Amino acid sequence: MKHVLLLLVLSAGSISALEPQVVHLPGLNSERVPLHTVVPAYPAAALRDRIEGDVQVCFNVDRKGKPYRIAVRKSTHRVFEKPSRRAVRASSYRPLGEGEKDSGIKTCRTFRFRLDPIEVSQPDS
Repeated sequence: MKHVLLLLVLSAGSISALEPQVVHLPGLNSERVPLHTVVPAYPAAALRDRIEGDVQVCFNVDRKGKPYRIAVRKSTHRVFEKPSRRAVRASSYRPLGEGEKDSGIKTCRTFRFRLDPIEVSQPDS
């Protein structure tokens, strides 16, 4: 069975300002075109505790462009699993047109939750 991966990288400059960055793996094409890709929110507990991690979520896309059979395949920390599943559920793909057949290819998306290093400045003497 073919798997298509979409890699999403999250970067956080500080707890109050998240600036997610979406990165697609080169050379991997999905037959289904994303219309609306949702990036998961960085969980507050993970930000507070400075936890980073990865979650790979696999799913199918129905004829109307909605993801279904959403499941976590791999995860480095459970705190990121629920926001990742919610993001996939809220995303949408181009519906299939008349006469188009569903390929049945399972799609996987990897979310990387990362924090930027904190710069500590020395007090002026």
